[in-house]
Amino acid sequence: MFAAGAGLVAYIRKHGAEKVLWSSGAWQLLEPATPAQKTLDNVVQEMAIASGLPKPTLWIIDDPDPNAFATGNDPAHSHIAVTTGLLDAVSRDELQAVIGHEMGHVKNLDMQLMTMVAGLVGAVALISDGLGRVLRGGVRMGGGRGGGRVGGGGGGGKRGGAGPLVLIILAIWLVSWILAPIITRLMAMGISRRREYLADAMSAQFTRNPAALATALEKIERASAPTTSIKSGVAHLCIADPLGRRVSSVEGFVGDFLATHPPMALRVARLKAMGYQAQKAAGTFEAT
Repeated sequence: MFAAGAGLVAYIRKHGAEKVLWSSGAWQLLEPATPAQKTLDNVVQEMAIASGLPKPTLWIIDDPDPNAFATGNDPAHSHIAVTTGLLDAVSRDELQAVIGHEMGHVKNLDMQLMTMVAGLVGAVALISDGLGRVLRGGVRMGGGRGGGRVGGGGGGGKRGGAGPLVLIILAIWLVSWILAPIITRLMAMGISRRREYLADAMSAQFTRNPAALATALEKIERASAPTTSIKSGVAHLCIADPLGRRVSSVEGFVGDFLATHPPMALRVARLKAMGYQAQKAAGTFEAT
């Protein structure tokens, strides 16, 4: 079991990022072809300089809902993916703030753990699906074409031997289907909600414009539909919950247990407070 677990972790560390990008249908932006893509490329280069990190590889997700996420094994091999909806919805300053948020995740090494969790969620789903197919198709014992029966009158012994194996597989499947997603979700919740606040603060530090991220988050929150290209296993990587769940706006135990992101209203309020403090310190704040 230890060797299998170590092998799974090694595989996820090596291939987790590419599986995350593949699962969301992202395609790599090699040569910017449109003004929006050129702006994105320039903004990412600016935020890489501001954060002191290598420029991440850029990916586009063809989805009208505005969202973005970062993934990768380390800052030298990081990736940032944005939806076409984000490029259409936000201004240049707001896009810069969103990219600054993702670069904050890269700099804080959040993406390593978050990508690992995404890989574990996917592995659990694969195990559950595989065991489910075994149960639906039956367990073939021996080499005969008749499945459980071998010979004429002695088939009962073979069938009886398959019973405990089926029960074991059923027990493992039930655990993987019920308990494992809960455990992986708790892992995601434990790192995602608090790290989002820190990444917001890093964006404000890199751009010196917390108000831009606040307005970007408000636009993302007002989007009418969930991000259909991004599934539940990758939801905790995104700047906003891509599944459009109302629980993300809930505070307290329920939100901490079920939501991948802190309440958007709190994030926006914190960013606006940062902007107020910065203006007050600079002597440029005007009371209304």
